[in-house]
Amino acid sequence: MAFTAQLAHARALNDSLLCVGLDPEPSRFPGAWAGDASKIFDFCSAIVDATKDLVLAFKPQIAYFAAHRAEGQLERLIEHIRHVAPQVPVILDAKRGDIGATAEQYAREAFERYRADAVTLSPFMGFDSIEPYLAYPGKGAILLCRTSNPGGSDLQAQRLMAPDGRPGEFLYEHIARLASGAWNHGGQLGLVVGATFPAEIERVRAIAPMLPLLVPGVGAQGGDSEATVRAAARDGAPVAINSSRAVMYASAGTDFATAARRVAELTRGTLNAALRAG
Repeated sequence: MAFTAQLAHARALNDSLLCVGLDPEPSRFPGAWAGDASKIFDFCSAIVDATKDLVLAFKPQIAYFAAHRAEGQLERLIEHIRHVAPQVPVILDAKRGDIGATAEQYAREAFERYRADAVTLSPFMGFDSIEPYLAYPGKGAILLCRTSNPGGSDLQAQRLMAPDGRPGEFLYEHIARLASGAWNHGGQLGLVVGATFPAEIERVRAIAPMLPLLVPGVGAQGGDSEATVRAAARDGAPVAINSSRAVMYASAGTDFATAARRVAELTRGTLNAALRAG
């Protein structure tokens, strides 16, 4: 099943727009696990087990694993998701951006080693940095477009020059136009648009009405859930609205998994209420 179809299936099955990010920080683990990087799999798999029927995707961030030499635990975690929640796609948050043979190796890492269903990429080096990922039919390649961090405006909010010499579209709008058109071979591309910029989400949706959007910034980053849903999910468009720390670290105690489920359930309810409200 192609990534976009996986999202639609998981959304219908779990009645959810929520993607849970898996960003393990051993210093925040509870009790005797605190500071113990060998417990990354145990901690993350407990979060997965507690929330697997409430989400439409999981998004492990590769740096949180690699920094602790825990790539093997990441492989185990994705295998665990495959076993306990086969209907839920896995987005590997890697933000890779390179060309040629190097990009081919990054694509192999994402889709053959980790067996992710989609991967996040930086489009800064152009289409030849994206093309190797499209050699994997059905896999998703989600391009950074309008990110949730304040510094994203340094480049993404700069205007390009129109052919007639007047100010043209913003860079992030140009990325959305390429992703929805000339670059989207096989219908595999999606876009990252931050929940902290709902007006920009609306502009991206106008350009790319049916591209999958991965929307970080809800939860700890303070994005407006209702505004995000209104802008991103209209007309049944595919969207995964991500919350990481708010779910993972809902409790500092041994009840962390129960607390994670409670926050995930509340977040799912908030997103669904906004969707119904239109």
